[in-house]
Order: sequence, then C-alpha cells, then structure tokens
Amino acid sequence: MDFDLSEEQRLLKESIDGLLSDAYDFEQRKKYRAEKDGWSRGVWNKLAEQGLLGLPFAEADGGFGGGAVETMIVMEALGRALVVEPYLATVVLGGGFLRHGGSEAQRAAHLPGLIDGSRTMAFAQLEKNSRYDLADVSTTAKKNGGGWVIDGAKFVVLHGDAADTLVVTARTGGGQRDRKGIGVFLVPRDAKGVSIKGYPTQDGLRAADITFEGVAIGADAAIGNPEDALGLIERVVDEARIAMCAEAVGLMEEALKTTVEYIKTRKQFGVAIGTFQALQHRASDMFVELEQGRSMAMYATMASNFEDAQERAAAVAAAKVQIGRSARFVGQQSIQLHGGVGMTEEFKIGHYFKRLTMIETSFGDTDYHLRRLSEQGGLPA
Repeated sequence: MDFDLSEEQRLLKESIDGLLSDAYDFEQRKKYRAEKDGWSRGVWNKLAEQGLLGLPFAEADGGFGGGAVETMIVMEALGRALVVEPYLATVVLGGGFLRHGGSEAQRAAHLPGLIDGSRTMAFAQLEKNSRYDLADVSTTAKKNGGGWVIDGAKFVVLHGDAADTLVVTARTGGGQRDRKGIGVFLVPRDAKGVSIKGYPTQDGLRAADITFEGVAIGADAAIGNPEDALGLIERVVDEARIAMCAEAVGLMEEALKTTVEYIKTRKQFGVAIGTFQALQHRASDMFVELEQGRSMAMYATMASNFEDAQERAAAVAAAKVQIGRSARFVGQQSIQLHGGVGMTEEFKIGHYFKRLTMIETSFGDTDYHLRRLSEQGGLPA
C-alpha cells in the first residue's frame, strides 16, 4: 500500500502548517484561550478562508470533497500546534452527522455557515453514568404534534458553551440502554428551555453541561431515522476517534521534538543531559512509541472507508488502544525528561501531556477499546 501523500495532499499539509506557524505559538495560544469563547474567532476565520472547514464536505454542498486522509493531515497539524479551536466538535462531529445522515434541506441550512466559519456545532451525548456506552441514553424526545419535545441533561459537551447548534442524542422509545429507539436532533442553542453552563477543561479547551427542559423542536430537526440512529452515531463517533488518533500523533511528534531540544540544552554536571546514554535510550523509546501510534492511526484512517461496520469498529478500537498506550508513554517520558518544570503552566510540554491524556479517555479509554477489540475477536485477518 502506498502511504505517500498525493500532490494535492502535500499542498494541503504545507498550507495548514504555514498558517499555524504564523498564527499559533504557545504565547499566542494563551491569548486565544483568554478570549470570550476560549478560542480565537480570528484563527477560525483563517481556517475557513483556506477552505479547511469545508474540507470533508461534498462539492455539491459547497465543500471540497476531501476524505479521511485529508482530515488526518489537518488533525495532525492541529495537534502539533496545540490548537484550541473547535475543529473536532464542529467539522468532524457536527459536520459528520450532516454528511452521513443529514437531509438535503438540513445540509443546505447548516453547512454554508459551518463552512464559512460563521456557525459552530457541538455533539451533546454524554450523560451521568453512561460512561462510554453510546446506547446509554436517558434524555427523551417525545412526539408533540408535528415535532418533538426534548427533556434531559448532557455533560462535558465539547465546546458546547459557544456552539450555535447542538447535535443531541435522545431516546424516542425503548429502555435506557436499548440499541433501538435512539434519535439524533438538531437543537438551536437559543431554543427555549436550553440551559448551558460552560467551563474550561484540563487540556485548555472548553466544555459545557447542558440541560433541556421541554425544548420544542420541529420534525425537520431529526437527523436520519429518529427511531434507529445508533448506527449513524457509531459511525460519526468512530470518525471522531480516528481524527483524535491523528491529533495525538501530531501532539506526540511535537512533544518528542520539544523534549529532544530540551535535553540538548539542559545542563547538569557541566554537560548537556542529552549526552547521557540512559536519556538517549528514553528518547529512542519515545520515537518507537510515536511511530507505532502513527502506523495505527494511518491504518484507522484507511479503515474509515470500510463498508463493514464491524471491521471498521475493530480497526478503530485497535488504533485507540495503541494511541492510548503511546500517548501515555510519550507524555510521561516528556515530563520526566523535563523534570519539575515540565509540570508548570509556563512550559508547553505539560499542556501536550494534558491534551494527550484527554484524548486517551475521550470516547473510550485504552481498557475499554481493548475489551471492545477482544469481544470482536481481534482485527480481521
């Protein structure tokens, strides 16, 4: 299999790397985090101007028809720069539901604003005690004339406090953990009955706890089949997992680079600590873990096009296991090799470790995906 980038993909990589090298460094990131939404509208608009927000959408919908590899390239770059803007929440998750399940009318109503950067989205799925089970949904959506009424609560909604539109999972029938009877609904943030409490997360992003009390929405708010949308949810979440794996590769790559630069300059006993063989071995082990994670992230990216949902899920689970292990090792060793300063807010390496840790636990931690992979009998031969 040829893993070389095409000419168009290479230009995409150069484009986003160039944009972020100009618009993003650690000091600028601090300023962006201090803005009202916890991220920069200016940077978001630059991403839109370069077509990055419209990258995965069909040309017929105003996008550029990019695929999983293009998303991987973007997510790796966002990871290297430690970007805090809501690309995952808006383009990968929110946009993913519109791409795979949205009607023509829904795409026409929401994608133009998403692509030009004027609108953002967030996926409201996690509930108390639901852990990583996508089928564990107690929020309800009940028929009300020609529309629906939503009641319930969602937690840790990534970038939910600034999102214009919420993509909400809600139960239309069955028991709390039944696979059937789950729908996905588009809910405006300013709809009556929506209450949002935003807060910063450990990795420098933003999240929100959101309650829905008698929120009335139209029949056209349902994405796909409101009685059986779990398959759609699983597909979009798998794509988000793949995107996070790519982001983690970018994070680990930069963490390793930063650490190697540090041990080349940090002196002890009158010499750079990078000359100590034991520390060279640690850096070599970090490189091996990075490359193992990269290979599995690329495999998952290729698997995103698998038509067989089970094969796709197995590939994604395997990638998440390796990424989780690699991220923990690279992150911990980065902190160890920096010493005490690695834990301070002033040094960026700790921020890379925090983001890697959050990725490892998002949409299923390493143990969860290892069990998921085992239950499916491992990767297909």
